[in-house]
Amino acid sequence: MSLVTVADIAHEDLALTPTILAHASDELRVVSQSATDPETGQFFFLVEGADAGFEAALDADHTVSDWTLVAEEGGTRVYRIGHPDDAILLSPMVTEVGGLMLESKSAERGWTVRLQLADREALSELWEFCEREGVDFELKRTFRQEGWASGEPSTLTDAQREALVTAYERGYFDEPRGASLADLADALGISPTAVSGRLRRGTAQLVESSLLEE
Repeated sequence: MSLVTVADIAHEDLALTPTILAHASDELRVVSQSATDPETGQFFFLVEGADAGFEAALDADHTVSDWTLVAEEGGTRVYRIGHPDDAILLSPMVTEVGGLMLESKSAERGWTVRLQLADREALSELWEFCEREGVDFELKRTFRQEGWASGEPSTLTDAQREALVTAYERGYFDEPRGASLADLADALGISPTAVSGRLRRGTAQLVESSLLEE
C-alpha cells in the first residue's frame, strides 16, 4: 500500500518558477523518468506553446543555469535544463524519502505535483523540507493505492469515466455551464437521464475512493 499525494508548490526560487510566471499560457511538464535522479543536475521538460519569448524567459530565469532544446514537433518542445545550486528542487527530496514523482506540471504560481510515497511519515518529511525552504506546500488531496503502479485507483466503470470526461471537456461543470445534459446525451449517444445517472454515480465513486481517506 502506498500514499499518492497531489499538491501545489510555490516559491520564487523553485525551479523554473520565474519562467512559468512570465509565460503563464505555456504548459510545462517534467519528463518524469528523468526527474527522480538527484545526481544528474539535468532535467527534461516538455513545453506546449513555447516560442522565442519562452527561451528569452529561460535566459532571464535565475533558477536556470543552462538549457538546450533537444526536440521539437508542432507546438511542443522538449528542453534539457540545468539548475544552479541555489535553485530549489523538490524531486531529489522526494527520492530521498523513498518516493516517486509521478507528475509535475506548471500551475498558476508554480507547480502541481503528484507524488507516490510510502506512508504519511514520508509525506511529513517532505512537508518539513518545504517548510524549512519556505516553499508553499498546499496539499490538495491524498489517497491510498495498492502497490506502486502508476495511476489513480477508481471503481469507475468505463461508461462513468467517459461521461465524466466528456462533461468536463465540454464545460458541463463550468459556471455558467458550457453544455447541458442534452448536449452530453447527443455526444454520448444515450438519453439525458442515463447521462445524469452516470455522472451522479461516477461522482459518488470518485468521492468515495479519493476523498474519504482524508
